[in-house]
Amino acid sequence: MIEAKEINKFYGKGESRFQVLKNITLTIRDGDFTVILGASGSGKSTLLNTLSSLEHPDSGNIFYDKTDITKLSESDLTKLRRDDIGFIFQQYYLLPNMNVDKNVKMGAALAKNKDYRTIIDAVGLSGKLRKYPGELSGGEQQRVSVARALAKNPKVLFLDEPTGALDEETGRQVLDYICTLQKKYGFTIVMVTHNVNIAEMADTVIKMNSGKISEIYSNEIRKTAYEIGW
Repeated sequence: MIEAKEINKFYGKGESRFQVLKNITLTIRDGDFTVILGASGSGKSTLLNTLSSLEHPDSGNIFYDKTDITKLSESDLTKLRRDDIGFIFQQYYLLPNMNVDKNVKMGAALAKNKDYRTIIDAVGLSGKLRKYPGELSGGEQQRVSVARALAKNPKVLFLDEPTGALDEETGRQVLDYICTLQKKYGFTIVMVTHNVNIAEMADTVIKMNSGKISEIYSNEIRKTAYEIGW
């Protein structure tokens, strides 16, 4: 379980200093699919980065179970990211000089996962192990990034607009793969999006506005990637 208590975050200095997160308190249950929803500038990506330990809050506490990660040393935070957290972004961040197999293997090596090719197969890329990123479509590259993140066997998968650079058909396919893999492996999902339709796929939706949580609600029925609008 992830708990954030009275999180505040500022950017800039002096007269240009402004508050991005304003007294954020929330709970994310283990195995939940949580969407952080909001317009550009609402603070949703900063909240994701803070919850995932990529950024440090200026005040407040974030607990992973009973561990306050805001008090961890940098080496302990590095271990947390290596052992427990996966990241997927709008940009794919694949290594262009490595093929599909080696890109995913790089993530698997962090968890000493020798069975990583089952993940590659699960995202439908077992026939493209020797292809390089430049030889793949955008959707295929994003599926490689999904496989690389999940090859670590993370407890929590953080996603920042993972379909933002994809067309509708490919975006639905990538979201469907992610949800299918969550059902299989049981990890927690925390996803940032501005797309209200994608929020219909979540268990829990956290709506952001001007650095504050404006609403938290649950979907009684989760829609699939092929049932939502786009």
